[in-house]
Amino acid sequence: AGTARLGDRIGVATLLFMIAFVGGRIVPDFTRQWLAKHRPAVRHPKPPDTFDSGALAITLTALAVWAAVPGKTPTSWMLLAGGAAALVRLARWRGWTTLREPMVAMLHIGYGWLGIGLLLVGANGVFAFLPPPAVLHALTIGAIGTMTLAVMTRATLEHTGARLSAGPATVTIYGF
Repeated sequence: AGTARLGDRIGVATLLFMIAFVGGRIVPDFTRQWLAKHRPAVRHPKPPDTFDSGALAITLTALAVWAAVPGKTPTSWMLLAGGAAALVRLARWRGWTTLREPMVAMLHIGYGWLGIGLLLVGANGVFAFLPPPAVLHALTIGAIGTMTLAVMTRATLEHTGARLSAGPATVTIYGF
């Protein structure tokens, strides 16, 4: 029982790192694919580069420190740095150019919750303005839940050979 919270944080941190790592590959790639087909004149996201590697390293470090020593001021500052790095990385993928297609836009929203959630948990550690479970929900429901839903709906269509576009039912479950 004494290590249950540590195990919970390690589990959540692992899922969040997977979103940062895998999402960092699929979100800009799916964005490039969609833009090439539907908006070829729009500037596309660049392939991953050293900035992406650095942002990923900052995010991994912040998550590892949070899992090991939560509630400490240096941990909060690491989370703030990780959240900022994730959001700058996301902005480089040009998600606003995909708003015509909810299926692609939802991937950006899910990744965005990673950055927002890290910022909220970090800011809450410094300023203590919300109950800790409330800010944790930004990471669990926001990032993990949204990204899971976005990837599942896209993969389902792709693996069945259907057109990669959000229909009315998919848009409804996204809450658009």
